[in-house]
Amino acid sequence: MKDILKSLDSLRRPRLLIRAARIGAADYRRDAHLRRHFGYGALPRSAAALARLVEMEEALNQQRQGGTDSYSPMHHVEILIAVMGEARILRTTHAA
Repeated sequence: MKDILKSLDSLRRPRLLIRAARIGAADYRRDAHLRRHFGYGALPRSAAALARLVEMEEALNQQRQGGTDSYSPMHHVEILIAVMGEARILRTTHAA
């Protein structure tokens, strides 16, 4: 768990993506945001959700860097919002 949080601290993405995600993360609602990405059913715990979100974000970043036509900056920001929100939840529960 600490490894994934530490790797997030060293994550380097374009400033505009990060800025947009930070703005969106202020209004992060776990139930609504995760259902959009994981579908319906039981939501995974924060650590498991964060691991899946990081994998999704890495795939989107590869699409961004490769100039793939299917790349969606909006979807990338949505995933980054969820990553930031889940990381915040995980840090809060871990510190308690």
